[in-house]
Order: sequence, then structure tokens, then C-alpha cells
Amino acid sequence: MQQRMLGKTGRMVSEIGLGTWQLGTRWGDEFNREEALKILETAEAAGITFIDTADVYNGGKSEETIGEYVSAHPGRFFITTKCGRRLNPHTADMYTPDAIAGFIGDSLKRLKLERLDLVLLHCPQTPVFERDDVFDALERQKALGNIANYGVSVEKVSEGIQAMHYGIAAIEVIFNMFRLKPLDTLLPLAEKNGVGIIARVPLASGLLTGRYTRDTAFGPKDHRTYNRDGAAFDKGETFSGVPYALGLETVDALKQALGTENLAPVAIRWILMHPQVSVVIPGASRAAQVQANVRAAELPALTDAQMRAVADIYGRYLRAEIHPQW
Repeated sequence: MQQRMLGKTGRMVSEIGLGTWQLGTRWGDEFNREEALKILETAEAAGITFIDTADVYNGGKSEETIGEYVSAHPGRFFITTKCGRRLNPHTADMYTPDAIAGFIGDSLKRLKLERLDLVLLHCPQTPVFERDDVFDALERQKALGNIANYGVSVEKVSEGIQAMHYGIAAIEVIFNMFRLKPLDTLLPLAEKNGVGIIARVPLASGLLTGRYTRDTAFGPKDHRTYNRDGAAFDKGETFSGVPYALGLETVDALKQALGTENLAPVAIRWILMHPQVSVVIPGASRAAQVQANVRAAELPALTDAQMRAVADIYGRYLRAEIHPQW
């Protein structure tokens, strides 16, 4: 597994990490602790050193299970967690220094750590990215030794750009073959400022695997059913904001242009073609998915013609729909 520098953390991490939104569970299903531990074991064996989680994933069970594993295997992973989505209501004014300190303390307990490697604000509302007191609170937690680094997870490119006015180490952003806007300004500016880029939702909620059809059915508790129009949270989190039927058309065009029916590894490899990306974090609900994700790093580099094809397809199918929104 190739290693890349994670921005201002000064740490090298595996270029493919593990996202744990659905750790040990398919969306909407019951949490499976044994499968979650098996996923973590498989990730370590595959050379993954970067784990991304959040305090809200599986109601805290994601952090707890990671904590159980790392306490038995210390020092194996660089762990990033996120905070803020537990706020109720989740509004900008609820992001207070006391709330942030409380979230960090709770994550330390669940993860069984004395210090968190990296904490990200978890997609707060845009005004939070202009709040000096919020970033001062993170800096205070760093000075206290509770966190080693801090950064942001964003919905919009503009939010990541604004956050770079502060001492952030990394930005987590949706970046995939459906979402090319970060290439315009965010990635070059992050590179200039030494800020790491964590590429999330790399397979667009599975749509970029190329396995879905118009007849694919998702469960009623699956966000791919209930959040397509943003009923529960930002619709950009579901299929990267791409309307499902349009996404299927785009996937067909990508398959033809790239000469493959198995689009998932190519989609991950496309992200790794961009050196500004520190790590890409596909998720896994089963251990076998971890192994499949890692194999993407072994693919040959995409050709210039293939890279142009992806850009052209985005321009023809998605740019007008997606580019202005995020």
C-alpha cells in the first residue's frame, strides 16, 4: 500500500483508508459487532492505516468498536473522527466551545484513546466556517493535548476554502467522478497551504460501482431511499447529489469510455490520480469489500485519454446539475 502525507499532521497514511459510516452494517440493518471487528482486522492485514469515523455513526457503536480493536492493537491506525452532528437542533449557534469539548471527551472514551489523531467538524452549516470562537476552541483542545490535529468535513467547496483561513490540518470533501468541482480551486489551494485532502463518498453511495439498475431496490431505512431529495440531511450525501436516473446514464457512459463493467476500482483509482488527495475512504459493510477496495490501488494509472473522457462525461451529463450546488 502506497503512503501519502496527510497535510499538516506530518503523518504518512495509506492512500486508501477505511470509511466507517456503515461499519458492520448495511444501511438500515442492525449493527453486527463481529463483522465490524472482522472488517477492521481485514483492513489492517491489507495495509490500511487510516480510519475515518464519527461520533454519530451507528449511534456511537462505530467509535466503540474501533476503540475495542485499537486497544488490543495499539498504534496500528491513524484515526480521524468527526463531531457536531449530535447537536440537537443541529444549528450553527449550537457549535459552542463547551459542546466541542464535550464531544471530544466522549470520543476519547469510546475510542479508548488519550489523544485523538484528527478531529473534524462534521459538515456544519456554512456560518460555522467563519466563527473564530469555534476554531479557537479546537486550538484549545489541541493545546490541552486532547487532539493532535483538527480540520473540517464539508458539503461545499466554498466552506473548505473558508476554513483554510484557520489552522486546519485537513479537509474531508466529496470528490469522485460525479463531483469534479474540487479540482477547480479547492485541491490546488489545499496543496499550496499544505492542507490534506480526504476524499469521501468515492463511489457515490455505490452508484459508481456500476452494479445498480433502474430496478435496484433499497430498504426503507436506507438513506438511498429516503434522502434522495435531502429529506434528512444534505442530499449531496446520497449518490453525491446526482439524480438516480441521471446517475445511471452517466455510469453507462463511463463504462463505455473506460472499457469496464466493474467501475468501482477504476473510480477509486481515478481519485488517486490526483496527488493533492492524501487518502480516499471507501466504506465497507463486509470484509470482502475492504479487499476489493484495496485492489484499486494496484491498477495501472489511467491514461490521459481516460482522464479526459471522465472530464468530458462530467461536462456533458452532470456539470450543469451538480457544479453550482456544492
